[in-house]
Amino acid sequence: MRKKHLLIYAHYYIPDVASTGQIIKELAEGMLDQFYITVICVVPSYGGVIEEEYKTKRFYFENIHGVEVIRIRVPEFTKADKVSRVKNIVSYFFGAMNATIKVKNVDYVFSISQPPVLGGLLGVWGKWTRHAKFIYNIQDFNPEQILAVNYSRSKVLTGSMLAFDKFSCRCSDLIITVGRDLVDTVNKRFQNKRVPKTVMINNWIDEKEIYPLEKDHEKVLEFKKKYHLENKFILMYSGNLGLYYDLENILKVIEIFGASTKTATGKEVCFVFVGAGTVQHRLEQYVKEHHMDNVIFIPYQKKEDLIYSLNAADVHWVVNAKGIKGVSCPSKYYGVAAIASPVLGVLEKGSEIRTIIEETESGLVVDPEDYETIKNHIQWFIDHADSKELIEMGYRGREYLIEHLTRDLSIQKYKEEILRL
Repeated sequence: MRKKHLLIYAHYYIPDVASTGQIIKELAEGMLDQFYITVICVVPSYGGVIEEEYKTKRFYFENIHGVEVIRIRVPEFTKADKVSRVKNIVSYFFGAMNATIKVKNVDYVFSISQPPVLGGLLGVWGKWTRHAKFIYNIQDFNPEQILAVNYSRSKVLTGSMLAFDKFSCRCSDLIITVGRDLVDTVNKRFQNKRVPKTVMINNWIDEKEIYPLEKDHEKVLEFKKKYHLENKFILMYSGNLGLYYDLENILKVIEIFGASTKTATGKEVCFVFVGAGTVQHRLEQYVKEHHMDNVIFIPYQKKEDLIYSLNAADVHWVVNAKGIKGVSCPSKYYGVAAIASPVLGVLEKGSEIRTIIEETESGLVVDPEDYETIKNHIQWFIDHADSKELIEMGYRGREYLIEHLTRDLSIQKYKEEILRL
């Protein structure tokens, strides 16, 4: 039997640091034993800036670890500027449509739900033009995500977005979501009538690349020294500083724990944000104006250095804003579990990651916008700093990940589901 060809539409792909880009990279490389794979994506530009080497041609053709990659040139953008972001996204959409004809012998098209709505429509385009089976991988639901944070109040816009994305769902041969609560959203969209075939497969982290390190590991100490974090008790948020996490209000809770806050063992308590995003400037401005000297912002780390920054923390935040249940699933949890860190989860009841944390007892969880309980949970972690209880909490999360949420297990499920079509 001939090896079949799978075409993947992915807005971002390595070396971009977008979490979906990393997931797609590992998925593509992990399925090369069953498929010839081509990825259509933008030139490296997750931060908005494009290197000179990617500014001269319309398309760039690369082979990365056996995966054929077609990159689309797009205009630069600023994350805080909606107009520039729209131009960037639309350029990718039409560029990807044109790039589709450059791929031969397509048996399956696989598209993720990024960019919002357009990702699904690209999958429909690929299905129709290449007469292929269409797998729609929904990482986030839109316009539900937009509505949850009031990013747009235009009923015409959000109504149109929902109609188009339901159309993409109907056209798909298979929908793959990343959480049990997201499967529920598919059912609700179609009011449990003529629901497209849907399965759930968890996202993952490569547990062979991200794992626990000793606190005195040379590279972990080097990271701490670089950002003046030596001998501190660190509560870390690592990931996108975007609209969907209620970080501005959480920061106001953090303000209660001033620079003089210490653990029972005498360590200063420090709150660290690693990443970048739409609300970063507002967070930094608030910290500056309120003289929050124990709050530190650190840029995204290179993929090869992520293990060191994650292991530098004593506790990790995993948060979503209210209304995100069934809409999005914070993949940052998998990295946190992989390094055996206890979790402070601000997540809605019934959401995929909160359910895992509760089932494994690997952290403390609280509903979004319950700021009093968030404060109490922070205090609990401070009171239990460096305790055996905290260490065991983190390792329960890792043990569950190794048994149920490894990269190989999830990728095998992807291969089996696609080949059943």
